[in-house]
Amino acid sequence: MSLLGAARSAVDGAAVVYNLAADMGGMGFIENNKALCMMSVLTSTHVLQAAHELGVERYFYSSSACVYAAQHQTSPDVTPLREADAYPAMPEDGYGWEKLFSERMARHFCEDYGMQTRVARYHNVYGEYGTWDGGREKAPAAVCRKIAKAVLSGEHSIEIWGDGRQTRSFTYIDDCVHGTRLITDADDPNPVNLGSDELVTINQLVDIVEAIAGISVERHYNLGAPQGVRGRSSDNTEILRRYGWAPSTSLTDGLERTYGWVYDEVKRSMS
Repeated sequence: MSLLGAARSAVDGAAVVYNLAADMGGMGFIENNKALCMMSVLTSTHVLQAAHELGVERYFYSSSACVYAAQHQTSPDVTPLREADAYPAMPEDGYGWEKLFSERMARHFCEDYGMQTRVARYHNVYGEYGTWDGGREKAPAAVCRKIAKAVLSGEHSIEIWGDGRQTRSFTYIDDCVHGTRLITDADDPNPVNLGSDELVTINQLVDIVEAIAGISVERHYNLGAPQGVRGRSSDNTEILRRYGWAPSTSLTDGLERTYGWVYDEVKRSMS
């Protein structure tokens, strides 16, 4: 469970609530816990309702790239997803439907009650201090953990879910925080992508972490494991146009920081 971000801060003197909560994880968790993911609608609805009742003037909701319609994500050579691609709706089953519904709730509270709602669609946020084991971790943390274990154990082989050719873009946490503040403080209530447009295959993700760790590993592909869509990337046209935001951290730089932290955590857990 992500921590609920509910904070008061100054935007023209107004109280602001950041709703960052969801019962979610990486693809293994999302595909096997659809009911739990859907139950996050209770948190999303109750926080929005409470914010309205307490007179909060501005509300930020962290949505997800999982809201995008499946037909746009069937190939590794994916066309970057535009905000309009969420409709006609066919999002990720479970988690994606909850996120899309909660986006609409925020929209209608804005229309009906005048609450200033802001929505960002996060694309695969990663970095230090995140979940790195236990089943809820996402691909960057999982790969960092597997490579770190290979280094520390001397057993240079790892399992990769799928064929390794599925593609994603990954957003470093510092860039996500900066973009979140820009979106919250601005005047546009429409959902917007907040993600990197640096598209890589999972195999390329492993390549980068291998280079950081200074080893090569034997790769065993588990074709029966959860894989998600074949390709997903962020079209950043709108966030650049509205807010002048673009990610400042390359995937290599972000993974280097993340790997160093995960390595220390793995080493501590093995000692």
